[in-house]
Amino acid sequence: MALTLGRIGVWHPADKWRAELVAGVEQLGYGALWLGVSPAADLRDAEILLAATNSMVVGTSIVNVWSADAAAVAVSYHRLEERFPGRFMLGIGIGHREHTGEYKSPYETLVEYLDELDEGRVPVDRRMLAALGPRVLELAAARTAGALPYLTTPEHTREARSTLGDGVLLVPEQKVVLETDKEVARAVARDYLASSLKLTNYTRNLKRLGYSDEDIAYGGNDDLVDALVLHGTAVEIADGLTAHLEAGADQVVVQQIGKDAHDLLPGYEALATVLM
Repeated sequence: MALTLGRIGVWHPADKWRAELVAGVEQLGYGALWLGVSPAADLRDAEILLAATNSMVVGTSIVNVWSADAAAVAVSYHRLEERFPGRFMLGIGIGHREHTGEYKSPYETLVEYLDELDEGRVPVDRRMLAALGPRVLELAAARTAGALPYLTTPEHTREARSTLGDGVLLVPEQKVVLETDKEVARAVARDYLASSLKLTNYTRNLKRLGYSDEDIAYGGNDDLVDALVLHGTAVEIADGLTAHLEAGADQVVVQQIGKDAHDLLPGYEALATVLM
């Protein structure tokens, strides 16, 4: 059963998905909730989100193949599908070399994991793959419903669509800060980006897009920060989100940063007024 994701989704780790935020985002008309930061194989955090919503799609972005056994994930998938039919998308990914002691043969590991999901009868159209470079994008197109790029730009979305071809889902994540003071917004963005810009998967992809070591150093120069974290008014941010859709994304997933979980809903309300 293919899922209807809608044009705009929202991404947060489990600790940000407070009850009021979940209910508010659904009421505002966002199409999907995405659960970040390596959910466990039991998928309990996704189950909590599914139970807290009425009809929204909930996806993982992403289950880390090094820490979550594929057979156990398959069992959890079927539990969620039985309880919430047609509402769960399993996103998986290879994670980061810097965070994984046993990190080796990443492409082959992904292939083996997908093979195990096949054995566990997880449908191809109900799983997606974190993908940045061409080879993994091609794997996503061949073995899953599509790709979940993270920390990218509309330029990457355009290249990814070209690699994936038509009929394959493309759902990039985009960070935003609802702040009109550029220096304040960039400071928030740099603080958030600091750890990500030390990870090889991301820096390699940014270099493919034309950014240099100097652009990436020290939390990123202004041009890179502005590309990776949209800021300004809701209208200005909406223009940046729409750029992903115009570049070929099926859905763009918004991650609002720089605020406590209790303060996130007003920002999503402001964005909804110009996006929905």
